[in-house]
Amino acid sequence: MRVLGIDPGLARTGWGVVEGQGGRYRAVAFGAIATAGDFPSRLVELYRQLSELVALHSPDALSIEQVFKGPNVQSLVKLSHARAVAILAAGLKGLPVAEYTPMQIKRAVTGRGAADKSQVNVLVTHLLGLHQAPKPLDASDALAAAICHLNRASFEARLEG
Repeated sequence: MRVLGIDPGLARTGWGVVEGQGGRYRAVAFGAIATAGDFPSRLVELYRQLSELVALHSPDALSIEQVFKGPNVQSLVKLSHARAVAILAAGLKGLPVAEYTPMQIKRAVTGRGAADKSQVNVLVTHLLGLHQAPKPLDASDALAAAICHLNRASFEARLEG
């Protein structure tokens, strides 16, 4: 299974494509989408680039971090718009979308839901056997979201089998 993980943000959205089977994971590609300009232009650019990633990497599913409390309401609203754009880009391609809380994603990678971004980065690097840690941290968070979904899919497959 191939999963596109998303760590949404309006200024920068992390993304990571991970293939997994039987608890073994391989990073296909990862990075971050930076946007600039006015609000509508940022949303359009985010949609365009996410659509290109979906077309290029042909994921089987999208895994995205759920909205949680933010520093202020405006930041939370902007984050929600970025999430909506990512879900739209996946939905228009017929991809199933799985949403996970930040705590679920951190727990899937580190074993604890209160891990910080640097701990997630170190463990994502280890789990994927990368020679260098993903940068920016938004990319490692997105890879963690993909791993979280692959863990869930693997668990469900074991239950069914």
